[in-house]
Amino acid sequence: MPNFDAEIDLLPRESPALPRVLLVDDDESVLETLIQVLSLNGFKVSSATNVNQALALISSQEFDALVSDLHMPRPGDGLTVVSAMRHANPSAVTLICSAFPEMQQATTAILQQADEILVKPMRPDKLVQVILDRLKQGIATAAVPVESVADILDRSVQSTIEEWLQLVRDESEVISVVLEDDTRSAHLPQLFREVIFRLRNPIALGTRAPVSPAAAEHGQTRRKQGYTAAMLVEESRMLQVSIFQTLQDNMQKIDFSVVLVGVMAIADEVDSQLSQQMASYIAEAAVDPQPLEGWVSPERLHRQVA
Repeated sequence: MPNFDAEIDLLPRESPALPRVLLVDDDESVLETLIQVLSLNGFKVSSATNVNQALALISSQEFDALVSDLHMPRPGDGLTVVSAMRHANPSAVTLICSAFPEMQQATTAILQQADEILVKPMRPDKLVQVILDRLKQGIATAAVPVESVADILDRSVQSTIEEWLQLVRDESEVISVVLEDDTRSAHLPQLFREVIFRLRNPIALGTRAPVSPAAAEHGQTRRKQGYTAAMLVEESRMLQVSIFQTLQDNMQKIDFSVVLVGVMAIADEVDSQLSQQMASYIAEAAVDPQPLEGWVSPERLHRQVA
């Protein structure tokens, strides 16, 4: 007779969960091959052919590992995916595939975001072993403190202004009005406040940016100081270069999943301010069309410097 006093486990035992891997690559033939190989080796595989698909999967599912191409097709697309995975699945192993791991500047940022860089082309069996080894080890990188684009700009206002001033000095024939640094950059602290406010209070791209009284005043001021319209445009271009250089210098700290939106907002805000500056500049010129005393020709500037 059966021994009813003995404990009998009548519940089916759960099989070990399959490691969940997200593959991201815009080359569909490569993707299909890797899906087959990983599936045959006991992985539960999801795949995406672009950043948007990958972000949608990351936001809706949990993964144990990510294997992403770095270029899809733009350089650095893979970093956007890695950054999103780091936020949504902090314990997931993240692997970046790149045919150009020797790029020193990019590699520094990549290694602070991902656990390992895999050199393409890579044998599928080697990829399987790398994933298994990494899953045993756990994530190799410590959590990287990330900052928003607004926070980076907020703490870097002065250094970005100094970068802009240096660009102006190097283009003396373009910005040929002689001004003290403090006078030339007097408008920038307020402009940065408005850019940072825009980043922290986003509006839909394509929506008209808020009116900036400071931008209108700056256009009038530049007219009185002797700037030409071309100079006004050039200093705005230099400002965008300086801002993007600041972001480049802080690339390892940026949340790549939102950086593109931030960059577009910056460009839109700076361009909007330039438009308002130009409108007030033209209005001032209509009132006072005479040459202004503040303008210094490149030849005269060269003699002064010499």
